[in-house]
Amino acid sequence: MRTEPRTAMRALALVALVLLGSGAWAADAPAEGAGEAVKAGANWQHWHADNNVTDMASVQRGARDFTSYCLGCHSLKYERWSRLGADLGIPPALLQKDLIPPGDKDNEYILTTMSAEDSAAWFGKTPPDLSLMARSRGRDYIFQYLKTFYLDPTRQTGANNLRLPTTAMPHVLSELEGLKRAVFRDEVKSAGGHEQVFDHFETVAPGRLSPAQYDDFVRDTVNFLDYASEPTQAARRDLGVWIVLFLIVFTWLAYLMKREYWKDVR
Repeated sequence: MRTEPRTAMRALALVALVLLGSGAWAADAPAEGAGEAVKAGANWQHWHADNNVTDMASVQRGARDFTSYCLGCHSLKYERWSRLGADLGIPPALLQKDLIPPGDKDNEYILTTMSAEDSAAWFGKTPPDLSLMARSRGRDYIFQYLKTFYLDPTRQTGANNLRLPTTAMPHVLSELEGLKRAVFRDEVKSAGGHEQVFDHFETVAPGRLSPAQYDDFVRDTVNFLDYASEPTQAARRDLGVWIVLFLIVFTWLAYLMKREYWKDVR
C-alpha cells in the first residue's frame, strides 16, 4: 500500500503536461477558457481543520492516507508501527498487510526509505519529519497548507503554496484535488506603489475527489498527524475528566470535614 518516492515525480510530470498543454499563465488575469473559479479561497487564512482526534475511524483513514501519499518522503521517527496498531485498534495481520512496508517489522519506527541524497537532488532539501508537525505548526496550518497549492511555472516543481510560499514540496495530492491556479489582483498600497493580492483559485483540471471529499481526505490526514504528535492525548483527556470530578468530590468532602472540626471553636 505504500507509495514510493516516484509518486512525487509522477505529480511533477502531470503538472508539466498541463503547463505545456495550456501555455504560460499570467498571475493577475484569468486565462481564456479557464476552469471554474473558487471564490471561497479568498479567506483561506480562516480555514480550520475542525478535526477530532477521538474519531478513531477518521484517524485510521488518516493513517492509510499517510502511508499511501506521505511516507514516501516523510517519517514519523517517534512512532512505532506496533504502537500505531495498538492505539488505532488495527489487528497485527491487517497492519502488516495494509500499512507496514514490505521488509519492515511492526516493532520498527515509521521511517521513509528516501535517502537524504535523493531528496536533496529532487527537492533541494530533506523533507521534514512529521512526528511533531501538528504541535509545532498547528492543525489549521497543515489543513491550509494541503489546500492552497497552485500551479506556478516559475517553480522547479511546477507548484507553489499560499501557506508556505516557495515551498520545495510538489503537489503530490494533485491527482486527488486536481490542478488549480491562483488569480491575483493588483492593489495600491497606502504608502504608495502596488502589490499583488490573492483573489481566488481557478480550477484547471479536476481531480478524482470532489472538493468536499478532498476536504474530508485532508481532515483525516490532519487528524492522524494530530494523533501522531501526542499519541496519549485522547486517553489523557478522558482521564482528565475523571480527575476533575474526583477533585470536585474531594473538595466537597474537605469542606464538610472543615465544618465538623471548627464547629466547636465557633
